[in-house]
Amino acid sequence: MVASIDNAIERAAKAIEDSGALVITAGAGIGVDSGLPDFRGNEGFWKAYPPIAKLGISFSEMANPSWFKSDPGLAWAFYGHRLNLYRKTTPHKGFDQLLEMAQEKQSQYFIFTSNVDGQFQKAGFSDARIEECHGSIHHFQCTENCSDDIWGAKNTNIRIDEGAFKALEPLPVCTSCGALARPNILMFSDWEWIPQRSLNQAEHLDTWLANLQSQNTTIAIIELGAGSSIPTVRRRSEQLATRTRAQLIRINPRDYQVPQSHISVPLAASEGIDRIYRKIKENRSASR
Repeated sequence: MVASIDNAIERAAKAIEDSGALVITAGAGIGVDSGLPDFRGNEGFWKAYPPIAKLGISFSEMANPSWFKSDPGLAWAFYGHRLNLYRKTTPHKGFDQLLEMAQEKQSQYFIFTSNVDGQFQKAGFSDARIEECHGSIHHFQCTENCSDDIWGAKNTNIRIDEGAFKALEPLPVCTSCGALARPNILMFSDWEWIPQRSLNQAEHLDTWLANLQSQNTTIAIIELGAGSSIPTVRRRSEQLATRTRAQLIRINPRDYQVPQSHISVPLAASEGIDRIYRKIKENRSASR
């Protein structure tokens, strides 16, 4: 296994060095090394939220917009707690290493992520170079769909009674009509999500990729922490690899299988990035 990992690291380092642009795709696994909870299965979710465990509510049941109507205090306790957690969390050093590698590229980079936590922006990646396909907890929308407005949550603070696990009044409200607000996140059984912000981001990514293809720019795709249970990110990585003839580098400690000719790195996100980063530095020093 050691030899095969070393070989994968070497191949990944070369693919990144040979590329003119990077696409970084990321699922929830990239945040685990920053101390963010792993919601894989109800056990991980309930460990992070014991009060919800006592109610016997699963993650898919809790991550549902119906709670904003039936129990807004509980809904905003859950999403408010996550918002506060993401605001306090410091992205692990792998984000800095990724950003350094990406900024060295002549054609720069683009992020595609299913994460709603805003950790890439917090680490210094440009908001204009990120597609958040499931939305962002740092943006809100109206629960009554009075308009298609989406606004930032920067000046909103949510206080939570941790014992009762209820958000305290005042709860966030719509800036247009005053009705209850909700995060601009795609939830389960969600027919009310306003996707325009994410669609605009997707359009920017497609335009950037089209420009790269017209210039025959070599692309490397670095995928991090994207599981197979909800394979949104994995499928997008593979589609982009086929579309752009890019080399896919999949970093994942469990779901590390890759299509033929692509690179599998069976490590956690932070360790995988670090080893590739150090290998690139080592190779550059050796070639001087």
